[in-house]
This record gives sequence, structure tokens and C-alpha cells, in this order.
Amino acid sequence: MPERILVVEDEKTIAELVAEALKRRGYRVETVHDGDSGLHAAETSLPDLVILDVMLPGMDGWEICRRIRENSATRDIPVLMLTARREERDLIAGFDVGADDYMKKPFSVNELAARVRSLLRRSGTGRTPGEKITVGPLTVDSENGEAFLDGSPLDLTPIEFRLLEALASNPGRTVSRDALLARVWGYSAADTRTVDMHVFRLRRKIEQDPEKPRLLHTVRGRGFRLQEEGADNENS
Repeated sequence: MPERILVVEDEKTIAELVAEALKRRGYRVETVHDGDSGLHAAETSLPDLVILDVMLPGMDGWEICRRIRENSATRDIPVLMLTARREERDLIAGFDVGADDYMKKPFSVNELAARVRSLLRRSGTGRTPGEKITVGPLTVDSENGEAFLDGSPLDLTPIEFRLLEALASNPGRTVSRDALLARVWGYSAADTRTVDMHVFRLRRKIEQDPEKPRLLHTVRGRGFRLQEEGADNENS
């Protein structure tokens, strides 16, 4: 599955230039043009990487980055910041709030793409084809659309597979219902009971006792977490 990149940039010409360059390189790209929408998109769609302008209408890029790092569901997402400001203190401010990389405008789209590749590789989200995700006794093979429990294939519907894949891509991290709606179903405004229903069905297929789950956990008021019972939990 192609990596998903969120571009938060109020200059629409720049946003379109960046989006087109990344799409040509095989990425899926979402663009938004103000700070509040940028933070909402990061928290609901859980992209693999955020490209974030500093000066935005509403919430600025520094505040968005700070909030991304404070949220356990988003804090590991790589953030590449863009700015027209050239003072060293601005660069330092970006790294102080948790930015992974920083580019000054104007910039080369080829260099931008190279930095994106590097950040995805370092974060582990840019998996090579054929690589499998393992969480306890579960193995998810994204390339072939297959999942296994203790080596035995699971009989999953396409939605159940994508749901398991989305959770397995964030092992030990709580993923919100809105984020799952956006990533699995492709929208973010709907009755979240849709997610609950499919989690219930998935749980029946991967748990010995669905009433006492050891892998697929509900985090009350927050979402769901895929983690083998007894493993370290970053959300505890």
C-alpha cells in the first residue's frame, strides 16, 4: 500500500506542486490549507508523514507539530517543516517542537522527495515490498493481502483485512475510530459504530475468547490497540 503523506500548506500553488511531485513518485497525498484542518487531518487519517508549513492561517506549524508530538496516536509520525523564514532561531524553534527535518523556501522538489524517502525509511513506515508485519502470533502480509494467526491463514473480508492492517501498522498504539474510518473506509465523518461492528467481527476471528481479548484491545473513549497481552504498552 503506498505511503500516505499529508501536506499542510496555505499557498495553494506550492501545495499543488508538492502534491503532484509526490504523486508522480507513487505516494498518496492529502492537502489542506490552514492550521486547524492540518491538525485534524493528522489526528484522524494518521498519515505516514506530514509536510508542514510554518506560517498558516489559524494555528501555526510549530503549534501543530507540538500537538502531534503530544498525542500518543501521532507522535511517531515524521514531520518535515517548510518555511520562508530564514533566521536560525526559526530552525531551532522547529526542532524544539519535534520536527524531524526542515526545508527553507524556495526548495527543489527533487530534494524534498529525497528527504521524504529518507524520513519514511528511518521511521519504518516506508516498508519494502514483501515485508510482513508481525504482532505477537499475528502476521499481516500487505503485499499479498493475507493474514495468519499462529501460522494458520485467517479468513477475513477485505474490510477486516484493511482494519487489521491499519492496527498492525501501529502496534501498541491506540488508533481512534475516526482514524480507522479515514484509513480503512476513506472518510472521517460517519457513525463510528461501523468501526465497532467490524472490530467485533475481527476480534471473533483472532481471539480465543472475544470477551477477554489478548490481542485486540478497546481503549475506552479513545479507540483500539493491537498488542499482545504482556507486551510493553506506550499508552499505559
